[in-house]
Amino acid sequence: MKSLLFIAVITASLCVSAQDPKASKEKEQSNAERFSDKSGSLMQREFITIGEVSKCKIEVVHYKDLIDGKKISAVRFEFEAHLSYGSTTKLAVLDADEIDGFIAAIKIIQEQILPKVPDTYTEVTFKSRGGFEGGCFSEKTKWTPYLKLEKFDSNSYVFTKIEDFPKLLSIMQEAKSKL
Repeated sequence: MKSLLFIAVITASLCVSAQDPKASKEKEQSNAERFSDKSGSLMQREFITIGEVSKCKIEVVHYKDLIDGKKISAVRFEFEAHLSYGSTTKLAVLDADEIDGFIAAIKIIQEQILPKVPDTYTEVTFKSRGGFEGGCFSEKTKWTPYLKLEKFDSNSYVFTKIEDFPKLLSIMQEAKSKL
């Protein structure tokens, strides 16, 4: 009887965790990543380097399925994270339809958020559908800006400087023009 009850409890807990979207830590994908990963395609990827912020390379990527001729473009962020046991490359893709939102976020952070430091801990965050994140958080007397390339990976943070915001804005505007 105890073993039957144990099996029922285990089964119920597995069903609950399977239904909880936060229980799964699968990587979220942008529309461009889903397009480039589709089966039955012959995918061409063209990478155009736009610039770099805090050792994070920013590129425009043009994807083309050579079988059906469909195309999609995105902005790609690449950062080599140095860990105690070696290094690993972290990647994020920002879809073309998310670029304007990220540019607007950069401008708001640069013009309205960074000039004043709040008295309490505060976070300001832009998030994309693929798990990319950009923003800043307050520490005692200053803001710390960052990019986070992978949603569930604390090693994918790229900490930037306040002085990097004009450069990041310029890179994103150039990237938008090359989509």
